[in-house]
Amino acid sequence: MKQLLALLFISVASIALSQNTVGLTQYESDNIDGYVLFSPIVSNNTYLIDKCGEKVHEWTTSDNRPALSCFLLEDGSLLRTGQMSNPNFDEGGSGGLIERFDWDGTLNWSYILSDENQCMHHDILPLPNGNILCIVWDRYTKLEAFLQGKDTTGSSSFLWSEKIVELEPVGTDDAVVVWEWKLWDHLVQDFDMSKPNYGVVSASAELVDLNYFPGMAGGPDWIHLNSIDYNPNLDQIILSSHTFSELWIIDHSTTTAEAATNTGGDSGHGGDLLYRWGNPQSYQRGTPLTKTYFGQHHATWIPEGFPNEGKIVVFNNGLSRPGTFSSIDIIDPPLNETNTYDLPIDAAYMPLDVEWRYTATDPSDFYSSNISGVYPLSNGSFMITNGTSGLFFEVDAAKEIQWSYINPVHIGGTFSQGDSPTSNLVFRCTYYPTDYPGFSDHVLTPMGEIELSPTIPSICTLLSNDEETAINTISIYPNPVVSVLTINGINLTDFTYEITGATGRSIMSGQNKMEIDVSDLPNGTYFITIVSNTQQVKTLAFLK
Repeated sequence: MKQLLALLFISVASIALSQNTVGLTQYESDNIDGYVLFSPIVSNNTYLIDKCGEKVHEWTTSDNRPALSCFLLEDGSLLRTGQMSNPNFDEGGSGGLIERFDWDGTLNWSYILSDENQCMHHDILPLPNGNILCIVWDRYTKLEAFLQGKDTTGSSSFLWSEKIVELEPVGTDDAVVVWEWKLWDHLVQDFDMSKPNYGVVSASAELVDLNYFPGMAGGPDWIHLNSIDYNPNLDQIILSSHTFSELWIIDHSTTTAEAATNTGGDSGHGGDLLYRWGNPQSYQRGTPLTKTYFGQHHATWIPEGFPNEGKIVVFNNGLSRPGTFSSIDIIDPPLNETNTYDLPIDAAYMPLDVEWRYTATDPSDFYSSNISGVYPLSNGSFMITNGTSGLFFEVDAAKEIQWSYINPVHIGGTFSQGDSPTSNLVFRCTYYPTDYPGFSDHVLTPMGEIELSPTIPSICTLLSNDEETAINTISIYPNPVVSVLTINGINLTDFTYEITGATGRSIMSGQNKMEIDVSDLPNGTYFITIVSNTQQVKTLAFLK
């Protein structure tokens, strides 16, 4: 009987899964418990959901759409970016505004990092010391670029380089830049020997080739950094360059003055690149066949104590990759005892290839041309955001999907369950474990699904082992019934039932029977009362 109950239970959950088009679409028992934070790109709201797909908190923020990342801080505050109108930086990912809201939604700090020559974009990162690392476009004129050795033939009037600034928040609307790194200080070019930075590109892997423009030679957005991460053990920063299809690592232990040179800091290399990987063509040590990343996002270290700690995981979008598919790639960088990275003579940085890769069984089933991200989890799984479809899913080390959720918020409002989702993009979701300090002073009460007309009972309710919950999810079908009445949704080890007529007279009873033959009953109204072995009771009416 227990096996029968389990089989029925699994089949009911599977039916519910197959019907869900938004919200929770898969829930396996081995998924890791916790909460997921996300800001739909087309919404001003930020949501925190549990793994059952129910909202446990929501922030309704400013009039500014996200630009693009958001974080829950350890004091329960929401740190988010916002889009500011800036005609000098009118490109995807443009931001300029950083805001911090307390748990109750009160704005307690904001800062604008956007003007004629600079604009925060894409990603920020809260640091352990309370400061904030920001990716910032750094604008130069065509003449300034020419004077540095750029071939400006066919170029636009401006060139956007990149810089990283570390902000220390001050008061309610100010900040101090306590550290800065500028890519413009670490250039090489082999175009004009009369200009600065002239050198052999292949012998200068620690520098960025000013004239490497893969497919974007005329546009201002040269580098297009799209993610930033920090390793507190190494005091290093990892960056993802979309256009270069590379990740870069720089030293954060430098002073700002040292970051403008090639000496100083724990590495001894100042602000030069310590490591780069993904496309060795960018420093003339590779070919198209050695390119591994294709417009990737979210390069991040796997934290200490996690499986694969110290390695780097990336959402490899696969933009223009042969076959056109996305993947989750792990590499093991060649870190040496001095916390720098070995570079072979006349070859590209190691490794030769990724160490682990996740793709869909049919690779083309998993693809996001832009945005997206991946977070490593403490059990060796990964929380993945397929940004263009608003899909979040958890995949384990064996490459099995344990959980999935589709953002139901779109440009026109909120989808109903059963709708086909479109325009529900999310830059990336962020996972937080149940013991995250930001939750310690707050009660996280499920408030129902975000989507309209949610599935009842929910997938999580169907999968519950709680008998009180189980008895409340019981249903019967078909109704009206012709011959066999089926009890549906039970997750109990033992139960009894009794069928009575409209007058209350007992007609039949039994125990642990999922299908009841009522073909001999005359047409009329009946009631079935189901009692669990813990005396939980539910009564349902049916017609014959």
